[in-house]
Amino acid sequence: MKRAWRKRCPQCGDGELFAGYARLKHECETCGLVFRRESGAMTGSMYLSAVATELFAALMIAAIWLCTHWSVATSLAVSLSLLAVFTYWWLPHSIALWVGIEYATDVHNGESWAKPR
Repeated sequence: MKRAWRKRCPQCGDGELFAGYARLKHECETCGLVFRRESGAMTGSMYLSAVATELFAALMIAAIWLCTHWSVATSLAVSLSLLAVFTYWWLPHSIALWVGIEYATDVHNGESWAKPR
């Protein structure tokens, strides 16, 4: 999971996961691990991103409500801006973490393409 968080191949740790911002490569250029082996493989990443964003939004709204005396307009402006920044920052991390989770389950299940190093 550390390798995935650093946006590296979860198998070898050398190859990069992304060709651009949140654009997952097909496979690792070092070890050949295919990152997206089937259609819909990244659906879990979408759910991971949604849950993290919703938790962040809930914590942010609670903090603003409990710690400030801002007007509704100010609270919305600040919270929506912070939420947009968080969402943009979190997207590649959720994709990378999902690749790591898929790899870990493949290793645990003894899949032939997952060779831990």
